Amino acid sequence: MSNDIRTVVVIGCGVIGMGWAVLFLSQGLKVIITDPAEGAEARFEQYLQDAWPLIAAPEEFDSLSKNYDFVHDVGPRLKEADFVQENGPERVDWKTELFETLDKHTRKGVVIASSSSGLPSSKFVGRCQTDPSRVLIGHPFNPPHLIPLVEVVPHPGTSQTSIQTALGFYRSLGKKPILLRQEIPGFVSNRLQAAINNEAYSLISRGIVSAEDLDAAVTSGPGLRWALTGPIATNALGGGGGPEGFGNRIERLGSAIRGWEEDMLKHRFDWNQESLATLQDQAKKSLQDVDWPNMVAERDAVLLKLLNVKSDAPSMAWIV
Repeated sequence: MSNDIRTVVVIGCGVIGMGWAVLFLSQGLKVIITDPAEGAEARFEQYLQDAWPLIAAPEEFDSLSKNYDFVHDVGPRLKEADFVQENGPERVDWKTELFETLDKHTRKGVVIASSSSGLPSSKFVGRCQTDPSRVLIGHPFNPPHLIPLVEVVPHPGTSQTSIQTALGFYRSLGKKPILLRQEIPGFVSNRLQAAINNEAYSLISRGIVSAEDLDAAVTSGPGLRWALTGPIATNALGGGGGPEGFGNRIERLGSAIRGWEEDMLKHRFDWNQESLATLQDQAKKSLQDVDWPNMVAERDAVLLKLLNVKSDAPSMAWIV
């Protein structure tokens, strides 16, 4: 744990904020939470009880899980913060006003991180007058108490000290932070997802494959490999392995892949009403019989097993 960070303020306690708060508590941190939504505190209490066994010892529940305050007015408590994790709506106007307040009332130098899914902080940092150099993006993947990835995205004025503080803090939580060298809408992981999703939507809406078989095409094929080695290392293995494997694959398949991509560009999902209606109809058929509570529970249990197995694979330590 980062020695200087003992108290974290969590702004917004939806799914992402709840996951962050549970993780912070499991690491022995004091957490101050605020969310104006009706019933937010009760939802968090239930979420905490459900999620705790997945990430912390049951015997630690009484000693660690109660170390939070759920407050309606966070303003007077901001000076206690050693780190701020914001999880509000993806709206420039809302974040601009909020970050002006956070910047004004937190101690200078305290990192203020946004869980924004794709909105760069340069879009909402303009009214920060005290210390805008400590504002950055700390975008997790859902559920944030389980998925290791955090995208750290500084704006052009973010200081190196703040970047290193955020990276060190997330690592101390057991996360896998990556640093984006410049701002880009959607960041990295969501852009990759958007590219895959667009082709998936196109294939389904054109009647080439069912929604159920599309999911199987990922989960029973490339998704398994990507969870272990990622697309670049997977490409290298497909080219025979070793540092030269990636180039070998490009040389062997590059021209064919370019042809696939050209066809994909011609058939990009264009979001018209007819295509959307077809896509949504197919998705509903695929999902109507899903036992959602059990699926989530099984997903989380298998995910934890996978993460544990990956942690025991030293040859993939550079990726894990």
